[in-house]
Amino acid sequence: MQEALISLGLLVVVAKLAEGIFRRFHVNSIVAYALTGVMLGPVLGIVHVSDETHLILTIGVFIFFFLIGLDEIDISSFVASMRGRYFVAALLSVLVSIGVAFLVTSSLIYDFGLGLDIPEALALAGVLALTSLGIVAKVLSDDGRMREPLGLQIFTVVVMAELITLLVVGFNLGESGDEISAINALLLVGKIAAFTVVTWLLSSRVIPALIVLLERFFNVPHLSYGLFLGGLFLMVSGAEAIGLHGSLGGLLFGACLSGMPYQVRRDMMPGMRSTGSGLFVPLFFASAGLHLSVSFIHVPPITIAALVVIPLLGKFAGAFIGAYAARLPTPYALATGLMGKGVAEIALLLVMFEHEVINREIFSLLIVVMFGYILLTPPAISFAVSRASASSGSNVLPDDLPSGIVSFALDDLKVQDILDRTRNHPSPTLTVRDFADRWIVPQEQDYVVVNRGILHGIVSLSALRYLPKGAWATTRLYQVVRSETPNAWPDESIEDVLQRMSELSISALPVLERGTFRFLGTVTQHEIIDLMVLESGAEH
Repeated sequence: MQEALISLGLLVVVAKLAEGIFRRFHVNSIVAYALTGVMLGPVLGIVHVSDETHLILTIGVFIFFFLIGLDEIDISSFVASMRGRYFVAALLSVLVSIGVAFLVTSSLIYDFGLGLDIPEALALAGVLALTSLGIVAKVLSDDGRMREPLGLQIFTVVVMAELITLLVVGFNLGESGDEISAINALLLVGKIAAFTVVTWLLSSRVIPALIVLLERFFNVPHLSYGLFLGGLFLMVSGAEAIGLHGSLGGLLFGACLSGMPYQVRRDMMPGMRSTGSGLFVPLFFASAGLHLSVSFIHVPPITIAALVVIPLLGKFAGAFIGAYAARLPTPYALATGLMGKGVAEIALLLVMFEHEVINREIFSLLIVVMFGYILLTPPAISFAVSRASASSGSNVLPDDLPSGIVSFALDDLKVQDILDRTRNHPSPTLTVRDFADRWIVPQEQDYVVVNRGILHGIVSLSALRYLPKGAWATTRLYQVVRSETPNAWPDESIEDVLQRMSELSISALPVLERGTFRFLGTVTQHEIIDLMVLESGAEH
């Protein structure tokens, strides 16, 4: 136990120090973590993987995929957009890129000596075809492109492509080692579907409501954090109990929680993120370095060339074909954006190595390849997107862009950043008839009622349906405002405000100054996105 604690302590301390050093050179932290493992393991021989450290590192796998699902996947937006062109582009990109990579990982056309059965070959092909949303989002955010139409389109396709590919990989990892048959495949699909439905019901309907109820009766610090962390381990155990891989259980649990109430999310996320980024994630990726070996130089050159070049070409071709078939603008920029790889792939490669799907030589080779992707693809993505944005010059947000996915781009925006303080508002003495004739506009269901800077409430069109039309000419707005008037604060994040609007089924909120409760203006769902894009255009 003492040796395990020393190993874990050294890995965490050195990994975080290396992260600080590498960040000065704008190198991804995952590279720092993995190189820490290389230095302390194979190079210096100080740290070795024991049963105790292996348990901690395994927990890191589950937390990492849980955070991917929580931060990067919005199931409701994914389902809502399944008939849209972004889903078509993502699906074609995944199918083509996995198909091309499968030609290398399997022995259907030529045997490259990997020794994989069909499910294992498909799982590895999925890893080679995967796009890492974390890499793409960081490039777009650093370049200020996340709020532009092109950046949002790339982000949307990457989110969908990542989810589809992760499900393919998770499905085939669950099938790995079993007898290949249509019955087994259908049974596994049924297990995944049933597990997803149960997880979604518990995560979106039962657990958040239960936590809110418990917090009313128990004054326990970080209650939601503890319950969600324990729930994660239970979900992982449940997934493995029915034959699925635990990482898929963590991923689906996080994805189902992505739409939880903002109050619960705000209470839970700081602790979960600190635990993940401060302890388990560095340990997990450092363990990839512990297993790294230079023995990959003994892999046949033709196998090395095939694993490096063919999936790369297939991925770019698949993304280009998907964008072109879906009639998305700038297919070259979109295809380049989908080339971002490295983070989730390293995690999955480590899982496959520990389950003896791939040997140490192939594992080490592909880890080095992923390092290359992490270092080289961000400049390429930045160049392609900048060039496409300059040539298109469009700041018009497409109408079919899923709003739930767009909200991922709002992390750093505050209400005060997009607040329109010059907007006119209907007076409380206005009749419902005059209001309907002069104020109602498309896509707005709720209106803030103000008189000389004094807030009177919110009028909802849904409430006016119950008012007889004969009374519209004599009824004043102050008589039909909502009994309770929720509001937003200027220093609140836009993501939190959007989440609250969704919970309250309201499209507009008054913004009040903290302390004085002075009315400052109104923020609406529709205008948030439009103003976000207009601001981005002004910046560039």
